[in-house]
Amino acid sequence: VQLQASGGGLVQPGGSLRLSCAASGDTFSNYAMGWFRQAPGKEREFVAAVRWFTGSTHYSDSVKGRFTISRDRAKDTVWLQMNSLKPEDTAVYYCAARARWIVGRYMYSDEYPYWGQGTQVTVSS
Repeated sequence: VQLQASGGGLVQPGGSLRLSCAASGDTFSNYAMGWFRQAPGKEREFVAAVRWFTGSTHYSDSVKGRFTISRDRAKDTVWLQMNSLKPEDTAVYYCAARARWIVGRYMYSDEYPYWGQGTQVTVSS
């Protein structure tokens, strides 16, 4: 499985960005797809996850109501729409995948064997 993340950049506080993660190498029927982020000097943290089969979504409290994760089954792509961005959202964002959705496990980075290369998001005026 290969994951290619893109869409990061520099944006002012309150602005928006949309990240994409193009997936290839498997059929993703019951995959868990997640976005994680890591800021300098901090541990990698969960941002959002989507169950490929049903489209059900889950978010960390810090982004709930501002970020939206979705998947396009025809394009094998996962999106992360980020609105009302804050300076504390600055981080490298990674997309990740695991072959099986397990209830309650989507937020643990150790559960994901496949990772994209990361894309930098900087929120600053």
